[in-house]
Amino acid sequence: MAGNSSRRGAVRKGGTKKGQVAGSGGKHRRGLEGRGATPPAEARAKHPAAKRAARAARADEKQGRGGRPGPGRKVLDGPETVLGRNPVVECLRAGVPATALWVAVGTESDDRLKESVQLAADAGISILEVPRTDLDRLSANGLHQGIALQVPPYRYAHPDDLLSEARKHAEPPLLVALDNITDPRNLGAVVRSVAAFGGHGVVIPERRSASVSAVAWRTSAGAAARLPIARATNLTRTLKDWASKGVQVVGLDAEGDTTLDDFDGSGPVVIVVGSEGKGLSRLVRENCDAILSIPMAGPVESLNASVAAGVVLADIARRRRSS
Repeated sequence: MAGNSSRRGAVRKGGTKKGQVAGSGGKHRRGLEGRGATPPAEARAKHPAAKRAARAARADEKQGRGGRPGPGRKVLDGPETVLGRNPVVECLRAGVPATALWVAVGTESDDRLKESVQLAADAGISILEVPRTDLDRLSANGLHQGIALQVPPYRYAHPDDLLSEARKHAEPPLLVALDNITDPRNLGAVVRSVAAFGGHGVVIPERRSASVSAVAWRTSAGAAARLPIARATNLTRTLKDWASKGVQVVGLDAEGDTTLDDFDGSGPVVIVVGSEGKGLSRLVRENCDAILSIPMAGPVESLNASVAAGVVLADIARRRRSS
């Protein structure tokens, strides 16, 4: 019995009695702190909810291609994640309609991070503190600098609705179509010019074209929030349809047969802008009523697509004001 008694009072290895647990003395207190709210399931790439959302988006896209969609706008792209302190703060300054700002736990603060958090709070955007590993999974190289912004997919108008809305204005419709424009910065710059010079909308092809990404949003300086942008399944078919409804289709090209000085843009018109390298595609060019060139004073052969669009739109706006 005495042996049993001594065994009950024996000290375990480590200096504590049996049944007791040694504490950390507060050394690991930080590990017990909360890690902030968990990102929504659909925002986590490997979560089943995210995969279901992606499948639903693809199904919606296929359904939209099968015929004319219902009223309103349709979503064709998934959410986008903007990484890095400069890109994030620039998006927030431009008013990009983000849904969540993620900040990694333990991230060292600076002026850009503080401004991003303040802008997000002022805009009512959810601010979530997440483990750094969550942001590591979102970036290929881990260069997120401890901050990320989730931007929802842009909701495009239908080309038919774009023309209908343009006809509701007092002045004739002034639209811009982009052909072979793959740089989102050019798209954003064109959208900004269209809004600045009284245009009523922009149409882009569904394929082989830049989309309204966070980069395009930022370059447009917020104009993408005010100007309707449509996506056409077939740009040539859309231009033919608009032409049948009394809209003049005018392509831009340095070798055009009509100069801007001689162009009368007082009626309903859609300006078709091609890329600086490829220009207008063959089918689009064949369906233009006129090919417009911009007179050059110097030896420059061509202008950047967004610059050319801005020049033409400014001239049309001037003529409409003076008429």
